[in-house]
Amino acid sequence: MTSKPNIVISELDAERLDAILKKLPRDAFPGKAELEIELERAEVVRPEDIPPNVVTMNSTVRFKVTGSEEEFCLTLVYPGDVDSTGTKISILAPVGSALLGLSEGDEIEWPRPGGGTMSVRIVGLEYQPEREGALHR
Repeated sequence: MTSKPNIVISELDAERLDAILKKLPRDAFPGKAELEIELERAEVVRPEDIPPNVVTMNSTVRFKVTGSEEEFCLTLVYPGDVDSTGTKISILAPVGSALLGLSEGDEIEWPRPGGGTMSVRIVGLEYQPEREGALHR
C-alpha cells in the first residue's frame, strides 16, 4: 500500500483526542506518534458535516485485519470508556487508532505492537453518532 486514505474527523473528536494525547508521555502506548501524525493530516470538520460512512469516536465498525479471516465488530471509544464486555476498542489500541477517520471500504497500514505492520480494512459502519444526530456526545 503506497498512499494513505484520506481521513475525516470531527472538531469535537479532534479537541478531545488532542487533550488526551497532550497528557500522555511520548512512549505511552505503541503507535502514539502515528496517531498524532494521522490527526495532523486529518480533515477536521464540524460534527454535522461528518460524512455518514466515516468512523468517528463512539462508532460501531465492522473491520478486518490482515492475516485474519475473522471480521470484527467493535465500538471505538475513549480510553476511559473501555469495559470488560469485549465490544469496545480504545482509540489508544493500535487497531483503534487505525480505524479513526476512515470510510467504508478504506484500508490502511498501521504499526503492530512489537514491530512490523498490519493492514486494517473497514467493512461497514453499524452505528455512527453523527449520522444519528448525536452531535455533542
